Amino acid sequence: MLEIIYQDDYLVAINKPHGLLVHQSPIARDASEFAIQLLRDQIGKKVYPVHRIDRKTSGILLFALDKEVNKNLTEQLTLKTVEKKYWAIVRGYTPDEQLIDYALYKDNGTLQEAQTIIKTLAKVEIDIPSGKHSTSRYSFVEAFPLTGRMHQIRKHMAHILHPIIGDRPHGCNKQNKIWLEKFEMNTMLLHAQKLVFTHPVSNEKVVLTARPQYEFMRAAGIIGFHIDEKKGISIGNT
Repeated sequence: MLEIIYQDDYLVAINKPHGLLVHQSPIARDASEFAIQLLRDQIGKKVYPVHRIDRKTSGILLFALDKEVNKNLTEQLTLKTVEKKYWAIVRGYTPDEQLIDYALYKDNGTLQEAQTIIKTLAKVEIDIPSGKHSTSRYSFVEAFPLTGRMHQIRKHMAHILHPIIGDRPHGCNKQNKIWLEKFEMNTMLLHAQKLVFTHPVSNEKVVLTARPQYEFMRAAGIIGFHIDEKKGISIGNT
């Protein structure tokens, strides 16, 4: 059963778990379940995905219940009036705030502009050896994609040498191996936490938030990041 975080006569939003595809894809033929079909069967209505998030990414996924509503929201995305916020746990100490302006290639070789703003919420160093280092450093960041390119946040974090933990193929092989062998975790620690848009019918501002999935919370706890949705992110349990 999918977690529905918002629903009215025109829209429905879910908190997508890690590992679930939005729809069928020729590059993931191993998958047998898809968010579109699961949600359609759950609510008994046809649904239209307004946007996409990666299979490995968890968090808010918005659907329209008719084509006109979907068109309106797609236009909002094109006009960049929709605010998206992601949470990620990454390797190393990230800058307090940074605009990553780094163009990315499409599969057909076309180069597209791409910008992401990141803000660091917390940093920690723990006793987990990594390579020649006796400890491992991690940062908890907010990421605000200003454009919507495939794997944008993942590629941008790798570009600034702070890859997302659990990311493959853009991540850190040493860290991914540590998390798999020591903690039996291969989940990518990227979560679509917030979505803000204008309702296509009422014209009211809609603010959606989604709590991270279990594996994200487990990893945060191992590292020492405490997630409080009201107080924010802190180190330890205070």
